[in-house]
Amino acid sequence: MSRRLRTLSLLAIAFLFTAASWMAAHEPKPHAAAAVQWSAWRGHDGRGVWTGDVPLRWSRTENIAWKADVPGRGHGSPVLWNDRVFVVSADADRQEQMLLCFDRASGKELWRRVVHQGGFMKLHKKNSHASATPLCDGERVVVVFINHDALWVTAFDLQGKQLWQTNVGRFTSEHGYGSSPVLYKELIIVNGDNLEDCFVAALDCKNGKTAWRTPRPTSGKHGSYATPAVATIAGRPQLLLPGMSTTFSYDPATGKELWRCPGPAEVMANTPAWNDQLVFTSGGYPEKEIFALRADGQGDVSGSHLLWRTKQFVAYVPSPIWHEGRLYVVADNGIASCFEGQTNRVIWQQRLGGNFSASPLVAGGHIFVSNEAGVTYVYKPGDRFELVAENDLGDGGFASLAFASGQIFLRSENHLFCIGQPNR
Repeated sequence: MSRRLRTLSLLAIAFLFTAASWMAAHEPKPHAAAAVQWSAWRGHDGRGVWTGDVPLRWSRTENIAWKADVPGRGHGSPVLWNDRVFVVSADADRQEQMLLCFDRASGKELWRRVVHQGGFMKLHKKNSHASATPLCDGERVVVVFINHDALWVTAFDLQGKQLWQTNVGRFTSEHGYGSSPVLYKELIIVNGDNLEDCFVAALDCKNGKTAWRTPRPTSGKHGSYATPAVATIAGRPQLLLPGMSTTFSYDPATGKELWRCPGPAEVMANTPAWNDQLVFTSGGYPEKEIFALRADGQGDVSGSHLLWRTKQFVAYVPSPIWHEGRLYVVADNGIASCFEGQTNRVIWQQRLGGNFSASPLVAGGHIFVSNEAGVTYVYKPGDRFELVAENDLGDGGFASLAFASGQIFLRSENHLFCIGQPNR
C-alpha cells in the first residue's frame, strides 16, 4: 500500500471513530419511563395499557407471590419503580395519612412516613382519606392529600426523606378527594375542584413551587373528583380535565385553556380516554352521558367538534379505556360495554357481577377489572365478549390494579398483594 493510501486509510478510520464517539455522546437518553414498571395512576402515560405478559388466573391460595398487611384504609392504587412499591393509606383512629414503601421481591415494608397528623376532612362513606394514587418519577415519590381545609402536595425521595411540602390552596370538601397527580416534564399537575374556588395547578417537581395556577368554574353545589390526563393529541400536548359541567383542554406547560366543551356532567370521578385525534369522557352526576370529540379545536368546540354522545352504559367512577380502535367502558353497576369509537354504536355489552369503582386496564392483550368485593374479571378485547378468568381474592377494595413484568399488584381493603411469580 502506498504512503498516500495508508494515510487516507488512517484518516478514514480516525473520522469513523470520531463520528461514532460523537454519536454515542449525543445519542438521546432513554426516557425515564424506560425504568418504570407502573409509576402513576393508570401507568406512566395514563393510558392504562401494559404490553408485557401478566398472570391471567389466581385465587386466595394460588399464584400469590406475597401478601403484605397495610394499616388503615386507602383507595389509591399501588405504583412501582424498579424494586419498590408505594401505596398511600389513612388510619382514621390515629388520624394519620401515610405513604408506605414495600420491597417488590418480598413484600417487606421498607419504610413508612406519616404525611399528615389530624386535620381529617368531610368524606363520603365510599371514599377514603387516601384515595389519590402516588406519582413516582425515579427521583421522588409525590403524594396528594386534603387536610386542614387545604390541598397538600408532598414529595419524598425513594429512601423516605421528605424533600418538600406545598399547600396548593384552600379546599372545601363535599365528599373528600379522589384525583391523582400527573406528570408533565418537570411539572406535577393537580386538580383542585372543590365546593369553592376551583382550580388546576402545576408545581415544579424539584422544589414544589407553583409554576402556574388556572381558575376553573365553581358551582358551589358539588365538588368533582376527576384525575387529569396529559397526552399528545391532534399533534399538541394537552391536559384534559372534565368536571364542573365542562370538559377542558389546557396547555400543560402554561395552564392556558386550549378548548372546552360543555358536559358530560357537573361531578366527574374518572379520567378521560383518548387516541391520537379524539377524546372520550364518561360521567357522572347528576347528568349521565358519554361523548367523543375531536381534540384539534379552540374555544368552545361543542358546535363543531363533538363527534357523538350517548346516555347508554355510562360509567361514573371507573375510567373508560381506548385500545386498538375500540372504547371499553365498565359502568359502576357492572355492565361492560365495547363501543365502536368513531360512532356511539355499541358492539357488545355484558353484565359482570357486583359493583365497580376500580377502572378497567389492559395488560398482556387482556382487559382486567376488579369489583368492590375483590373479584377480578379478565376478558379479551375485540368484537365479542370472551371471558377468560374470574379471580376471587375474597378481600375487596376500590383501588385499580398495577402491572409489572409478569406480576400484578392489587391493593385490597387491608392488604397489598403481589400476584404471579416472585421477583428474584
